[in-house]
Amino acid sequence: MTAPWWQSAVIYQIYPRSFQDGNGDGMGDLGGIGQRLDYLAGLGIDAIWISPIYPSPMVDFGYDVSDYCDIDPRFGTLADFDALLAQAHARGIKVLLDFVPNHSSDRHPWFVESRASRKNPKRDWYLWRDAAADGGPPNNWVSDFGGSAWEWDEATGQYYYHAFLTQQPDLNWRNPAVQAAMFDVMRFWFDRGVDGFRIDVLWHLIKAESFPDNPPNAAYHPALGEMHRVLQLHSTDQPEVHAIAAEMRAIADSYGATGRGDRLLIGEIYLPVDRLMHYYGRERPEMHLPFNFQLIDAVWEARALAALISTYEAALPPGGWPNWVLGNHDRPRVATRLGQAQARVAAMLLLTLRGTAILYYGDELGLSDVPIPLEQERDPRGLREPGLRLGRDPVRTPMPWDGSVHAGFSTAQPWLPLNADWPTRNVARMMQEPASILRLYHRLLAIRRAHPALAIGDFALLEADGDVLAYERREGAQRLIIALNLGGHPQRLALPRDTTDCRLLLSTLAAAPLIESDGLLLRPDEGVILAA
Repeated sequence: MTAPWWQSAVIYQIYPRSFQDGNGDGMGDLGGIGQRLDYLAGLGIDAIWISPIYPSPMVDFGYDVSDYCDIDPRFGTLADFDALLAQAHARGIKVLLDFVPNHSSDRHPWFVESRASRKNPKRDWYLWRDAAADGGPPNNWVSDFGGSAWEWDEATGQYYYHAFLTQQPDLNWRNPAVQAAMFDVMRFWFDRGVDGFRIDVLWHLIKAESFPDNPPNAAYHPALGEMHRVLQLHSTDQPEVHAIAAEMRAIADSYGATGRGDRLLIGEIYLPVDRLMHYYGRERPEMHLPFNFQLIDAVWEARALAALISTYEAALPPGGWPNWVLGNHDRPRVATRLGQAQARVAAMLLLTLRGTAILYYGDELGLSDVPIPLEQERDPRGLREPGLRLGRDPVRTPMPWDGSVHAGFSTAQPWLPLNADWPTRNVARMMQEPASILRLYHRLLAIRRAHPALAIGDFALLEADGDVLAYERREGAQRLIIALNLGGHPQRLALPRDTTDCRLLLSTLAAAPLIESDGLLLRPDEGVILAA
């Protein structure tokens, strides 16, 4: 059998509010995404992952779902989605949706019924508990957005649990009726032709049945945000979650023209590597790709990255496929963390490591976090603890397309400010600049597509000194060497002794590096791909 499509894929995450406005209201939508499919096809990506587009009060910008089987009017209609899906598939682009199973909106009909009375048939669809002996919350669990994770409901005299906002009550995944309803949601979208899901906060789905207190976090500091005051020992990553993940996988695998299933499940799981690996499945298959976020938090130093990559590769279970990501809608952008020069090197790293690569919209332009004035802040994460500036708005700003009004994103004032350098850092301008990071991404994606060794080949680290991270990728007779200078000084890499003739495929810098018979001279902040 050939490898499934997603193993060699590059997946492009779209935050729909900020990608392209198709109807002139200042906010992105499905019609806008459709307008930019040719750009995405030309870039060379294989699939798009669209952050939530379901009906929602938008308290958490779509992660508070009030109907799992429809499209929010702000983004369009089900017919618009079907059209987008068909247009994407016609261009060879797969479509993944964000699935938000841990919690719904408090305006979802299920929760409206659940809170109507203690005797309502859907009462047990959510997590209700009596007050503690002192009248306070049932335990010490803390919301990820700060404050107690329990909200008092005066009408029925109980607390309900919310891992995030009070308007996002957690579903009770121990209830078989909840499981059946949510599995039907997956089937609804698979039946429409969706190619997979990114599953939001998968490790949160099951809570310890007796709801004991979480232990205090000895390393807690207020600057981290209140969610870190306790360790989420009992409120996340419970053993029973794996049976649910396995059932999700069984549903996904039941679809697909190949008969073996070609629908992809990516699980959002922020856990140490050893626990992350459990979500590939031990007794039954679970996630195709448990999200690997290590590069987002990594110390950007050659030996540290080499150890990180080696440890991750070694931890993969038999048949487990790796994945890598540099950023997403919740975390600072790579250009902000590393600077523009190293953002180019990071792009080469992302697209030459073994495994599926996930690219966040705008990173191909080198977008940085956009400072948001307090009066324009929209994200509830930041508004809950305003002094800490934890809001995610800076990484969700509109995509700059050209030099026209509002950067071609909209004919109206965008919902969030544009990047200040949008007149020069936009798609149209950077496509005309041979040395731009956008053109670098184009070349990287073209080389990855042309060389199977980069997508599915074997991986081996090479010995390197100083700031150099180097490795080989091999597939059949194809052998590539990748060398990345993570520092600001020239470096020399000794090439393997069995390489007699190396040909440069790509450098992150404009001119070619110096290749000698036994070594490679790397300039500061340079990455290269050699064919050996």
